[in-house]
Amino acid sequence: MTARRFTFLFLIALASLLWTCKHEAPEGPMATPYNLVIPPFFPPMDIPSDNPLTVEGVNLGRYLFWEKKLSGDDAMSCGTCHLPEHGFSDPRQYSIGINGEVGTRQAMPLVNMGWSTTFFWDGRAPSLEEQIVGPVENPIEMNEDWNHAVEQIDADAMYDALFYKAYGSTEVTKEKIVKAIASFLRTMISSNSKFDKQRIGQYQFTPEEFHGFNLFLSEGGSPDQVPGGSFGADCFHCHGFGSMQMSDYLFHNNGLDATFSDLGRGGITGSVYDNGKFKTPTLRNVELSGPYMHDGRFSTLEQVIEHYNSGGTPSATIDPFMKFTVGGLQLSAQSKSDLISFLKCLTDTSFLQNPAFSDPHE
Repeated sequence: MTARRFTFLFLIALASLLWTCKHEAPEGPMATPYNLVIPPFFPPMDIPSDNPLTVEGVNLGRYLFWEKKLSGDDAMSCGTCHLPEHGFSDPRQYSIGINGEVGTRQAMPLVNMGWSTTFFWDGRAPSLEEQIVGPVENPIEMNEDWNHAVEQIDADAMYDALFYKAYGSTEVTKEKIVKAIASFLRTMISSNSKFDKQRIGQYQFTPEEFHGFNLFLSEGGSPDQVPGGSFGADCFHCHGFGSMQMSDYLFHNNGLDATFSDLGRGGITGSVYDNGKFKTPTLRNVELSGPYMHDGRFSTLEQVIEHYNSGGTPSATIDPFMKFTVGGLQLSAQSKSDLISFLKCLTDTSFLQNPAFSDPHE
């Protein structure tokens, strides 16, 4: 064997050994089960059996959520459009992608997502894992090829230990990235607002907040004209707190338009009966998560309340709960102000400022 041939074979063997050490290392230590604390009055969280919560997986997910290498120009992360100080939403009406292209819907806040059963305004993603896939490859958002994203993460030596601890191997895959981010998002639980504290006897509403709370829970209309009417604000139909999520996670046409430039749920199901329907957003941290509605048309809570107070705009698919399109709710100025006082009780500053959700790259 010539010296040149020997050297060539040696280099091949060495490269094979290095690849094996990185990608086929013996199974690592067992990941630590994550102790997910379910808050008072919350139902259990349905966690997929193929993506159990672990301390190491959640930690990896936090790094990846804030990782700009998942975008085509290495300048944008998931957190770019989901900022903590804005309720993990985007203060712009529409988010702007890496190429300056503008989206068509307002970024939904990321909070208590482990209790949701569909994702996006139109519900096109049936799982949290599938929800994560779209924005990375969307040409008007992060605009990155998933294969290239995996290569980028794989080339960063910092992630070797993080993937090894989470999955027992340093191998990076799209599936692992998605599962880790989903795990991180499931731990982002908001349950320490004034409303939550009131529920467990640690806070007492002010008179204005209490009046707003009662308006929130009450049927609209006069009792002599509407069955059960009690001059309320009718909020509880779609934003009831039976599961403590301040959303029914269903799809409703809340009277924004007479015709629809955005079909919403109808664009996914193909049913004309779903046109103009959008997923009910949570009201948790709503004080900070504006602008509001799927298209961000309202910049303030006052505008939102006035929309419902007016009764909304009739259309073919308007929700039966929008029953005051003629005449409106006729809430007084004081009632509207008190209702907003209650909505501000849903702000959870400890959630928004939780260091466990902050950018670990900074």
